[in-house]
Amino acid sequence: MSLSDDIHLLAQLPLFKDMNDDQLRLIAFGADRRVIAAGQMLFRQGSPAESAYVITSGSLELSVTGSDGMARTEAIAGPGTLISELALITLVERKFTAIAREDTGIIRITRALFLRLIEEYPSAARIMENRIRDSIADLAAQAASQFHRFS
Repeated sequence: MSLSDDIHLLAQLPLFKDMNDDQLRLIAFGADRRVIAAGQMLFRQGSPAESAYVITSGSLELSVTGSDGMARTEAIAGPGTLISELALITLVERKFTAIAREDTGIIRITRALFLRLIEEYPSAARIMENRIRDSIADLAAQAASQFHRFS
């Protein structure tokens, strides 16, 4: 993929959709690109998360190991999916294990790169703040509707 392809892909993601070309270029230029071979693990559940990943091609199986020690597939993530976006802003553990189902292209965005974006472009921080506020409001509304449904 070219830099312009990466910028276009990033612009499609909800986290980055309202950012301008310069902001997207900073992320696309500073991110790492690689291919994960079929069957290779990208990361393991419970490991520290210091970056997010955008899938550019192929797919990842996302599984969770329960208290019984059995792994369950929770989702299949394909091209255009952003995984572990919370890792861009805070220290968290991976909530699942990600394994490539086929040769899978990814873009790795580190927390340091994301924080550089926020530092260099304060308007990007305001976009993130609004997006987080909207997400929390949506979660609260969903929780309230679930509560009322079971009341």
